Amino acid sequence: MKVARRSFLASALALGVFAAGSGRAQAVEIQYWQYVFDTRVQAMTELIKQFEAENPGITVKQVTFPYADYQTRLIAAKAAGRGPEVMQLFYGWLDTFIAGKLVQPLPQTAFKNAEIERDFFPIVSAMKRGDQYYGLPTAVRSMALFYNKDLFQKAGLDPEKPPRTLDEFVAAAKAIAKRDAAGNFQQVGIALDIARQDHNWWREILVRQYGGESYSADGSKVAYNTEAGEKALAFYTGLQKVHRVGQESFMDEGQAAFRAGLAGMVVDGTFRVASYKTIQSFKWGVVELPTHDGKKANFGSYFANAIGASATGEKLAAAEKFMAFISSEKAMNVWLEKVGELPARRAVALTEANIKDPIYGPFIRGLDYAATPPMVDEAAQRQVSIDMINAVLLKDTPIKDALNAAATREQAILDKFKAK
Repeated sequence: MKVARRSFLASALALGVFAAGSGRAQAVEIQYWQYVFDTRVQAMTELIKQFEAENPGITVKQVTFPYADYQTRLIAAKAAGRGPEVMQLFYGWLDTFIAGKLVQPLPQTAFKNAEIERDFFPIVSAMKRGDQYYGLPTAVRSMALFYNKDLFQKAGLDPEKPPRTLDEFVAAAKAIAKRDAAGNFQQVGIALDIARQDHNWWREILVRQYGGESYSADGSKVAYNTEAGEKALAFYTGLQKVHRVGQESFMDEGQAAFRAGLAGMVVDGTFRVASYKTIQSFKWGVVELPTHDGKKANFGSYFANAIGASATGEKLAAAEKFMAFISSEKAMNVWLEKVGELPARRAVALTEANIKDPIYGPFIRGLDYAATPPMVDEAAQRQVSIDMINAVLLKDTPIKDALNAAATREQAILDKFKAK
């Protein structure tokens, strides 16, 4: 009992929450906000339980909102002077959050730049502005190709030899796709979903595989309106218009078609693993993304955690401790188990077991060549790509015209933000 009491007193004194003259510790409550995603909420619930057990002077209240409402709720809370002490944010939202004074820099006394850059994957630099980090991820994401082994076998393909190149990918998709007499898809070779991950597949992966770049190194200039961008866009839209191996909106969502066993393949992120693990009706596998002319490319992204701008005093001290805990090796192992997303610390992710894992291995290997471009307005920039692809698919806009229009529109977004 004496040991436990000394630990309790030490925690209270460290936080500066010892009630003057009372001889009793005064508990501090902080709020952690994230959007609703079942496995993420469950993982954070477990982490909060562990954190509170180790820090009896601190209580963490998890608050969640639907994804569509999340940013609006944060802005409203800030305006009302009652924002969360710690929050989740997509890396592409950072500049918007800084401009809106929703977050504050991580104190370098507790989060040293040299240690962050030594221990985390390089894509964490997307949370750095100047010499300051504004957040850290518990987990990172990359993309890979999920494929239905049963459909491969039924189509006469070797389920243990998934496509390694884009040419092999198209050939496999053609073998799997099935249509009825009227030409309607009964089964697609590839589940296409522009609004979810396909815009990233085109812009951040296919463009690079065809020899281009999506943006300039500093993110200030659109760079995909080139011959490489044209070829990448032609390949992606050609899956539907030329090869006829899939169709946007088939079963509404790409991942829904794959889960139903009606799609041979789908390009998706690490975050989908936990959901797909519940599939019992067929066998599936994961492979690194198909290459073009031997060129590998991937898109690394993540939701980071940051300290709210309004956190001060004892709540700020508690928030710093909670931030350190949820970006620790212990937290990353919990996240990998419950969510299926990759640990953000290299030492946790790059174990021999993880690298050789048939599911996580392709994603982890993909991190070595993943790029994470800076974004000033992720939602607006994403919509530009979606509208461009839809213009080609639905309006028969010529590839080059659609690409140039998108580049002009997105450059205006970048220039407007820079002007601010």
